[in-house]
Amino acid sequence: MERGRGPGRAQQHEMTTPNKTPPGADPKQLERTGTVREIGSQAVWSLSSCKPGFGVDQLRDDNLETYWQSDGSQPHLVNIQFRRKTTVKTLCIYADYKSDESYTPSKISVRVGNNFHNLQEIRLELVEPSGWIHVPLTDAHKKPIRTFMIQIAVLANHQNGRDTHMRQIKVYTPVEESSIGKFPRCTTIDFMMYRSIR
Repeated sequence: MERGRGPGRAQQHEMTTPNKTPPGADPKQLERTGTVREIGSQAVWSLSSCKPGFGVDQLRDDNLETYWQSDGSQPHLVNIQFRRKTTVKTLCIYADYKSDESYTPSKISVRVGNNFHNLQEIRLELVEPSGWIHVPLTDAHKKPIRTFMIQIAVLANHQNGRDTHMRQIKVYTPVEESSIGKFPRCTTIDFMMYRSIR
């Protein structure tokens, strides 16, 4: 009886370790539903700093193997500025603690507003994230926000790391429903190829 208690105690101890940030679904699945579309290409992107060859292009290249690497003092900033007020529903950030260790963000502030002086913020604590982090950008009534600008600030990294890695960032807007009525949700390959024309 005594012997049986030992391993039980060890297992209990393991469960007290902090939970990891659960990865969200791949944003491509969101796009396939036809309810949102990615609008990052409509924005002007800028970074507070980057190592040469590890900048905006890597953050937006749809490749999870590449990344932005900051090269300066914290907070590390990603500024996403739209030319006109834009409806934004979700921000998706890909971070990978397994690959990036001390470069992985642990505290992030997502700020939205019309310019640098009136940004409202959502703070996130990340625990060893490995995958997509979905940040809903909604107002008090759960409606998508309308904004000119999104700023992502990395306030701290795991293991007190100085510079940061982010692998991808996606920005989603809801697909407008037409006044005639909803478009049918068609998912055939042929339809997907032509759906951007409508």
